[in-house]
Amino acid sequence: MMQPNGQLSRFGAMKVALHRLAFVVLVAAAFGLMLLGKADTVLVTRLSHAVTDALAPVLEVMSKPAASVGAVMNNIRELAAIREENARLREENQRLLRWQTLARQLQVENQRLRDLANLVPDPRPRSITGRVVADTGGVFARSLLVTVGARDGARKGQVVVAAEGLVGRLTEVGARSSRVLLLTDINSKIPVVMEESRARAILVGDNSNRPELAFLKAKAGVSPGDRIVTSGVTGAFPPGLPVGVVASVDEGHIRVELFIEEGRLELVRILDYGPDGIIADPGPGAAARAGTD
Repeated sequence: MMQPNGQLSRFGAMKVALHRLAFVVLVAAAFGLMLLGKADTVLVTRLSHAVTDALAPVLEVMSKPAASVGAVMNNIRELAAIREENARLREENQRLLRWQTLARQLQVENQRLRDLANLVPDPRPRSITGRVVADTGGVFARSLLVTVGARDGARKGQVVVAAEGLVGRLTEVGARSSRVLLLTDINSKIPVVMEESRARAILVGDNSNRPELAFLKAKAGVSPGDRIVTSGVTGAFPPGLPVGVVASVDEGHIRVELFIEEGRLELVRILDYGPDGIIADPGPGAAARAGTD
């Protein structure tokens, strides 16, 4: 009969031998793989591609649920954004309808007042559209060159506007091109009026991006955000052209943020009021006709 201690010793010896054998087998396998890789890289590459091709369908199937969940979440976010946008558009549409109703009422009232006062309507100009081609400077620090000349009907002193508001006036007119003196130039002086308070002033350029209001009597009533339009005084500019808004009021200096951006101007319109200009000559018989009315 064998002793238990002898059996344990033999078992431990076998275990140690198996561990050594496994280590030797792993080292031999690693060495063999290294030799195989060195001997035939094409075979290893093909084996790698085969494993990748075999796993690709599995990875694709596993990625579909994640992609589906992501698409559903994106759809939910888009629907929420569309719902908010629709609510905002409905509110804006209602506000525009209210403004439309008010505008129609004011239009009818304005027309009645015009009829009662026998108001002479402002002349309607024709416009000449030109493209801004250069900012050459020249004699003026702030000016633009446009592709409209005398052959197109342009004349010195005509008003130049853009979709956003007043740009300036023509100072030099050639046969095919003209120069526009901008509102920001130091030589520019435009009669303007505050749209709400109707206080008159002169917009004076100083070669900066924000010209200054001068000769304004009611400075205490001016605050940032007030709109400024042309006053039409002296007949140099028609009344009511949008110019800009008050940007700052500091120590008596009132700066104006213009509606137009000089660097982004591409197309401008030159207002042509005909040979009589903005204020047309009523003629010799106007006084007699006014006395008989």
